[in-house]
Amino acid sequence: MAAELHVELVAADRNVWSGEATLVIARTTSGDIGVMPGHQPLLGVLESGPVTIRTSEGATVVAAVHGGFISFADDKLSLLAEIAELADEIDAQRAERALERAKSESDAAAERRADVRLRAVAVR
Repeated sequence: MAAELHVELVAADRNVWSGEATLVIARTTSGDIGVMPGHQPLLGVLESGPVTIRTSEGATVVAAVHGGFISFADDKLSLLAEIAELADEIDAQRAERALERAKSESDAAAERRADVRLRAVAVR
């Protein structure tokens, strides 16, 4: 069994993060999933939620992911997201304002996006 897996987190508009990791945790339509080196091949649909990547160096990378797909085979994990932002890139105050605005406008999609962004910042 390999000691690490290669991870590519890609959004529709950019490559968000890539590198070697020992564990990736993501939310799929079937529930939360943890992928480690040697995991069985999988293909799934990502739900909006934080993705946590434990790097080979021991650091933790967290991203807010909004929809997409997860694929794993041969110790290569691909997270192909509609929208993805690293937690370090998220302005928490701006996300809080967006959440309040979405609630006041009854915009469920915008509320979900803002909530995921705030959860990603909290995990970081």
